[in-house]
Amino acid sequence: MNKSLSNKSRFKGLKIAITGANGSLGKSLIKELKRNEAYVVGLTHSQKNMNNPFEIAPDDWIVWSCGEEKLLSKRLSKIDILILNHGFNPKELIDSNEINKAIEINTLSHWRLIQIFEELAIKNNNSNEYSSKEIWINTSEAEIQIAFSPVYEITKRLIGELVSLKKSKLLIEKSNSLIIKKLILGPFKSKLNPQGLLSPEFVAKKIIKKAETKDYLIIVTPNPITYLLMPIIEFIRIIYSQFIMKIYSK
Repeated sequence: MNKSLSNKSRFKGLKIAITGANGSLGKSLIKELKRNEAYVVGLTHSQKNMNNPFEIAPDDWIVWSCGEEKLLSKRLSKIDILILNHGFNPKELIDSNEINKAIEINTLSHWRLIQIFEELAIKNNNSNEYSSKEIWINTSEAEIQIAFSPVYEITKRLIGELVSLKKSKLLIEKSNSLIIKKLILGPFKSKLNPQGLLSPEFVAKKIIKKAETKDYLIIVTPNPITYLLMPIIEFIRIIYSQFIMKIYSK
């Protein structure tokens, strides 16, 4: 183990849970976080590849299902950082079942986990048991750019705006119990996007490096427009949300 890396990494000794742990990015994040000496918990919907001897495995596994997020509450109470990375890209644009599945996985499941983790963060903060919890949400570049999948774009845009709303609320309340980071990622190779331009290993390394800072937005993409547009769009959303919240609070 590189001693200089160990001394510098803020992830050393932290308990970090990742959904979509069996996916391309999930596996790469596990590898990178383990390299930074974090204790990693992989959350997956499938037991397949959980014990693959050719891959770096997390320290622990949790098998879960969308719609049953409440069952994770006890396990997540000891987690310092939760990374929401699971997703679904429907192939049928007008199939109701595919659309419902995309909404459930890409939006509702993420939102429920955000709420659960925030409740745990507030509880821990009130009891002074732990330091602030942190949650990273992979909304992807599809939040503001075309991804040649309208349903995927809609679901990612929805969770992205909900995260912006949550960030606005935390800023107004000046709450430090929960730290939010939004991952805006360009196209990388995965089962969801076999034609991706970036390698998941490259993206994972960039995410971990940028997450060392206090920045809210973590952008990794070959598209320079995203680096320009996303901060502007996010700023407008947050200012608008704060304005509305203050009006209703009067």
